[in-house]
Amino acid sequence: MLGKKEVRELLEKRFSKDIHTKISEIPLPCHLKDTYKAAMRIKTAINENERIAVVGDYDVDGVVSSVIMADFLELMGADFFVKIPNRFTDGYGLNASILDEFDGVDLIVTVDNGISAVDAAKICKEKKIDLIITDHHMPPPVLPDAYAIINPKQKECPFPNIEICGAEVAWYLVGALKDVCKIEYDMSLALDLLVIAIIADMMELRDMNRVLVRMGIKKLNLSKRPCFRAIKEFNAKDKFEFDDISFLIAPLINCTGRMDDASLSYKFLRSKNIKEANYYLETIVKLNTSRKEEEKNLYENSLLEISGDDEIIVTWGDDWHEGVIGIVASRLCKQYRKPAIVFSVDKDRAKGSARSVGKFDILRLIASQKDMLLSFGGHKGAAGLTIEPSNLEAFKKAINASCFLQDLNTPAYADELLGELDVGELDLEMLEILEFFEPYGQKNPKPVFCIQNALVRNVRYIGKDQIHIKISFEKDGAMVEGLFFNYDYMPCIGDSVNLIVSVIKNNFRGVVTPELLIKEIS
Repeated sequence: MLGKKEVRELLEKRFSKDIHTKISEIPLPCHLKDTYKAAMRIKTAINENERIAVVGDYDVDGVVSSVIMADFLELMGADFFVKIPNRFTDGYGLNASILDEFDGVDLIVTVDNGISAVDAAKICKEKKIDLIITDHHMPPPVLPDAYAIINPKQKECPFPNIEICGAEVAWYLVGALKDVCKIEYDMSLALDLLVIAIIADMMELRDMNRVLVRMGIKKLNLSKRPCFRAIKEFNAKDKFEFDDISFLIAPLINCTGRMDDASLSYKFLRSKNIKEANYYLETIVKLNTSRKEEEKNLYENSLLEISGDDEIIVTWGDDWHEGVIGIVASRLCKQYRKPAIVFSVDKDRAKGSARSVGKFDILRLIASQKDMLLSFGGHKGAAGLTIEPSNLEAFKKAINASCFLQDLNTPAYADELLGELDVGELDLEMLEILEFFEPYGQKNPKPVFCIQNALVRNVRYIGKDQIHIKISFEKDGAMVEGLFFNYDYMPCIGDSVNLIVSVIKNNFRGVVTPELLIKEIS
């Protein structure tokens, strides 16, 4: 049985090997290869009034990276503009078609992309444009021929073995710029943005990322940016919690790139006043509503094509919205507890988005069929791929035949499960202990507990559609309530049940109590 003391000790062990536990201990810009070389080139461009193009990406990390660079360049009076590629018309990252737009540009700085832009780098050379790449994705065997490359994953880079996002790399470049330009600049000003990128890009919430995120949530709640004031007012919030980043802020910023153009989110984050912020927020909220509807329709359509016998879910449809296939793949993973790959098909190609479960390496599985693919990339938890539509059926069969190479039988919640919860110890102090170790995410999963042989005392429906239930049950003389959303098992009063749960905070009319969120019941 786990009480407060045992839970605290188990969670503390997660961080026992962290090297950087204070902001004063995190690595310096000099630990990133080429950072000062890049900073000196940008300083020259500012001083000589050269035209600078910042090229971002259409996800949260790419948009935030662009804002961090733009904030500094604007302060320095640089002649610059920001280009965030459109997912549907420009494609990903720095490429030849985008370069055609860059007349009169002397220097290009990529943020959260560029490490694979070998062809674009050649064009830059031909046009005598200096190229600085800042990225965090895995470098290919042959790197682009750029003036400078800042990427913690490249060879000979002395940065510690810590996974950081693109916005953090851009932030480090700004730190070097501050140094070489010899100006006073508060680097903590960007932490309100950095916390969003770190969590949205699912970085490991250990070591320096944990330090930055914990400080970042404080900066977010103190932020003077009109965009965050607008979100608070629209949602009637006094303050942001960690979960608000994952479930409220990040989806808003992300939806513009999925449904329209991520430049809308860039402009929203850089709004100069509340009127401008509200203008962009209204548009973004409408896009997010459309995204939810598109996702719902696509998800329901995908269910019609799925066989429960498949080990790997592979499904597709004509002209399915490319912006939401990744979200649908994630929902299918959760529904079936299996890896899922969802394709949007047009005449010439099928573009797919893959998501994994547990420790299953989906990229490795996809790579086993590389001869059948036009392109692929990503990491073990999520990947993207393209294939000729005529090869989809063969790919589905091959991918299912190959999955025996990996273990698909990792129990659900195996990484998160701490042990059996002592229900009698569930109080405000336990809630405070669990909140102390936030934020939860990669490498610091939200604690999950089991409860064995609990006696059901009451069950009632909640919610307008009656698809959720609240259960009151008793264990060792202690009474507790749990919420079961989208329930798939209805216990009867008097049943003895086993549960998998997490602990959440119930704040009803100013009264805070701990409550259980039921994940499984049997």
